[in-house]
Amino acid sequence: MDRQETPGQATPPLRDIDAVVERITRRLCTRYGRVFSQQTVESYVDDCALLLRCRARVGTHLPVLIERFADQRLGAVAKASGLAPKPVPEVLFVCTGNAGRSQLAAALMHRRAGAAVSVRSAGSEPGPDISPVVRTLLAELGLVVGAEFPKPVTPEVVAAADVVITLGCGDACPVLAGRRYVNWELPDLSGLDLETARAVRDTLDTRIGDLVSELTEPRRVPGDPATGHY
Repeated sequence: MDRQETPGQATPPLRDIDAVVERITRRLCTRYGRVFSQQTVESYVDDCALLLRCRARVGTHLPVLIERFADQRLGAVAKASGLAPKPVPEVLFVCTGNAGRSQLAAALMHRRAGAAVSVRSAGSEPGPDISPVVRTLLAELGLVVGAEFPKPVTPEVVAAADVVITLGCGDACPVLAGRRYVNWELPDLSGLDLETARAVRDTLDTRIGDLVSELTEPRRVPGDPATGHY
């Protein structure tokens, strides 16, 4: 019986990437069999493996990251294509390395919005791991990074988003019609002293609070007495 990799669990160095990809594909085919063909699932798993193999953590975490990344991308495609329900607004945070600002922003939005907003993050040039300063800034609020990891921005996660917040990645983020793009100019956390990094976090948290309020407030429909708007 194949040993199944548990998300968040370290695994031994890979010797046979093809066997790992095959097992991941089988699991995701079971999950998405009513939405995508096996060939589609396999192509996404293969692409995720290719994108992540050069990361520094491949020796111990590659199978887990491949499966998680492919799962996220397939889920995004399903929502963007109308093949899966999209019950809440989706926000995508993008920075260069997906190791600092975008990870911090995603965690802060999770904290404020909970299940009322779906949140993703990505990077134009993903780094090897989440920045230690982000872990420190979140720990001060009683938060942990959890299962998050740096990953590249891909067209399907942009297509699934209602709002794309860019944080210093310039023009690297794909631009799709019908998406709302907002650029928040905040300094890169790397190299900042802790006090300055805290100020960036607090500014980010304030902006996120405003965005969450905007996205979750009831929509006002003219003539609807429940909203008091006529």
